Amino acid sequence: MSTLGDDVISGNIDLVTSPNHTDVLIVGAGISGIGAGYYLQTECPDRSYTIIEGRADLGGTWDLFRYPGIRSDSDMYTLGYGFRPWKEEKAIADGPSILAYVRETAEEFGVDEHIVFNQLATKADWSTKTSTWTVTTTNSVTGKAEVRTCSFLFMCSGYYSYKGGYEPEFPGRDAFAGPVVHPQKWPEDLDYTDKNVVVIGSGATAVTLVPAMAADAKHVTMLQRSPSYVAPLPSIDPIAQRVRSALPEKLAHSVLRWKNVRYTDFVYEKTRTKPHLVRKRLLKEVREAMGPDYDVDTHFTPSYDPWDQRLCVVPDGDLFEAIKAGDATVVTDHIDTFTKTGILLESGDELDADIIVTATGLQLVTLGEMDFVVDGELIDFSQTWTYRGMGYSDIPNLMSTFGYINASWTLRVDLTCKYVADLLNHMSSVGAKRCVPRLRASDADMPERPYIDDFSSGYMQRMMPFLPRQGDRQPWLNTQRYVADKKELRRARIDDGVMQFSA
Repeated sequence: MSTLGDDVISGNIDLVTSPNHTDVLIVGAGISGIGAGYYLQTECPDRSYTIIEGRADLGGTWDLFRYPGIRSDSDMYTLGYGFRPWKEEKAIADGPSILAYVRETAEEFGVDEHIVFNQLATKADWSTKTSTWTVTTTNSVTGKAEVRTCSFLFMCSGYYSYKGGYEPEFPGRDAFAGPVVHPQKWPEDLDYTDKNVVVIGSGATAVTLVPAMAADAKHVTMLQRSPSYVAPLPSIDPIAQRVRSALPEKLAHSVLRWKNVRYTDFVYEKTRTKPHLVRKRLLKEVREAMGPDYDVDTHFTPSYDPWDQRLCVVPDGDLFEAIKAGDATVVTDHIDTFTKTGILLESGDELDADIIVTATGLQLVTLGEMDFVVDGELIDFSQTWTYRGMGYSDIPNLMSTFGYINASWTLRVDLTCKYVADLLNHMSSVGAKRCVPRLRASDADMPERPYIDDFSSGYMQRMMPFLPRQGDRQPWLNTQRYVADKKELRRARIDDGVMQFSA
């Protein structure tokens, strides 16, 4: 007996009359998915679209993470959408404020009316015969499988697993008498008041947690194997305050967005051409913040160059203030084993702990942890080439969002969504039902490069073998340069000889 999904793939039912068919199916209702909905209804009003979300609410990252102090380390003039100004005072905003911004955006433009919640996508089947994707979902409330079809699939599901973060195996973990918590699954009832807390990690999450918890905990220790670059920034941008008071809201937002884009691009360029100067400047700021007696060389001087791994922002120097106040300590050492009362270090020192937080990073995944099948063949994305950091060689009618690692995620989202809208409009104008990027004969000898090049962070390196390859020429590049990408997409033709169209 055939299933609905089988009938769709084989072309045995009329898709036009199917209530679960839409022109564009967006997977994910986070900051990317809401942006995608806005661009589709604005730029492609003739196309129907539906957003499916595996969880019970929108917001993605900003609804999932609930740990103390959760915030962005990107400014909101660039993390916010280009089409909707950020109106709050703080440029470095907390998680609840960002979630409210995303929610208000969805409501203001009616994108929320297109969302179907509790639909966890598990598989996508492409049929050339019907020119459709058939997406199987699991209803997270009932547990039942459901089927949806679309002419174009737009993946906005992020790049990490929502099932759980990366948790290394720590010796003796079961011996510890207290709770061991990963920030991705923060217990609502966790009481750390007057408790000794050890936070394992030195990345963006750790430097956020430590000062936030230090306000109520007895003491917080940030235990790191090696330091990260940490840069203090004001949470309220004084230039932004002046610009916003002098210019209309939308114009001010555009000016501040471009100012911050250009500054970030300038700093990143210097980290590539003159890393020693950027390194000197960053460490100088830490020394000025911590004073002459603090051991900056041990605790805040990384072994790598700036932006070889992501740089951590500490708004208003809150981490430094917590350390100087005696509420927090940084320890640079390796773990020998967990004990009943804390952690024994390889140096022989022991850290007493009532609670241990493993801020050890994310578990990266490809395209929402789904299986993708094209005409019966299971797709291995590591064997594909990335097309402009959005599409995949030989895979039809599929695009995805993947933000920048050295700039705000949403900058890339805006570019991708605008490109997808232009692509769909081009397909309409030429009567095409299918679009697929294919290597040209001249691309056959391209050298293979990692999807993200020149970035050594462990969470990214763990995932590189599973991600698409990039080449050494357009459009087979996944650059990490917003300004360059914007220029390239502005002058590039949709019908570029690589993207193939057919009816």
